[in-house]
Amino acid sequence: MSEEITYANLKFQDSNKTENTQDLQKFGEKAPSVPSPLWRQSALILTLLCLLLLIGLGALGGIFYKTLKLEMEKLNKLQNIKEELQRNVSLQLMDNNRSSENIRNLSITLQIVATKLCRELYRKEPEHKCKPCPKGWIWYGDSCYIRLKHFETWQNSEIFCSAQNASLLQVRNKKKSVRLPKSLSL
Repeated sequence: MSEEITYANLKFQDSNKTENTQDLQKFGEKAPSVPSPLWRQSALILTLLCLLLLIGLGALGGIFYKTLKLEMEKLNKLQNIKEELQRNVSLQLMDNNRSSENIRNLSITLQIVATKLCRELYRKEPEHKCKPCPKGWIWYGDSCYIRLKHFETWQNSEIFCSAQNASLLQVRNKKKSVRLPKSLSL
């Protein structure tokens, strides 16, 4: 004979669940437990704090906007003033350049007139204190001459004369050559 073994799964219900199920069936759904009054107060305080922070943020944004607007207006005014000052400085510089050029021209004219006057005085009175030539130079025939004791190359002599605001004497035609005084002749 053979024996057969049979297995069966049995499910037992929890007695608490069955009671709850029965209670639910009797009374409908079970109401959730009532939260404590401390939790409600905390939620209310947090909500109020969030509202206050939101209002404060709005107020700060408004202040920032007004301040930014005022500062931008001030910046625009300063930029306008800066541009006006730059125009004024440019005009003043142009005027100064014109004035400097006029002064330079007047100075040159004055120097020419003074030299001519000095030459005329020197022609009339050779002992006059006014000398139309720099110290060490000799006045002869409407020109100033200097005789150097040492010899230089033509290039070095031109450099020296240029530094003295003068030029080298060049005799191009013997017939028209200037008769130099003995103090200048070679």
